[in-house]
Amino acid sequence: MQADIVVEILNYVGIVAFALSGALKAGEKDMDIFGFAVLGFSTALAGGIIRDVLLGRVPPVNIAYLPYPLTALLTSIVAFYLYPYVKRFKDLVLYPDAVGLGAFAAIGADIAASYCQNMENCWLTVMMISSLTAAGGGVVRDILSNEVPVILRREIYATAAALGGLVYILSLPLGRGVAMLVTIVVVTSLRLVSLVKGWELPHLKKHQV
Repeated sequence: MQADIVVEILNYVGIVAFALSGALKAGEKDMDIFGFAVLGFSTALAGGIIRDVLLGRVPPVNIAYLPYPLTALLTSIVAFYLYPYVKRFKDLVLYPDAVGLGAFAAIGADIAASYCQNMENCWLTVMMISSLTAAGGGVVRDILSNEVPVILRREIYATAAALGGLVYILSLPLGRGVAMLVTIVVVTSLRLVSLVKGWELPHLKKHQV
């Protein structure tokens, strides 16, 4: 029960951080308040919505459970009115964003695992759903902003979430709560270290294209 409470708190941290990320992108694109709301909502909740639709969990919890969309929308609207101040501290958003990434990855892995009859045959599904839950909103944000998604160009982000799904499976024998907390710690740590060290996945240099 205590683990569930911690995960839920971190889930809200993720919603706020992801909504701010979407709002910052809306500001960069000179969007109006509706654009802020759409990008903030999409970044925070689209990954979970897509996950639930794929798994047949309808209506998606990110729509049906009002505190989630209300938190994302409120954060986006506040960011619109306080944009000059929010923009000034945009680099700080990366840290709660990393915590949110870990929480979303753990939640995605936990939900995917609940649909598996045999975990030995389900590890890839859990990894994919974990990654989709955590990074899907960012992909939607970038597409709506008419950009190639960041996770396809640079940064260890979706990869960290996918590895989180594997960590969840390996930790599950210790208990569901422990597995979720271990996943959050590992994914968050990997994301933060990659930010500090500047790690990126291999990609082609311009002269190779």
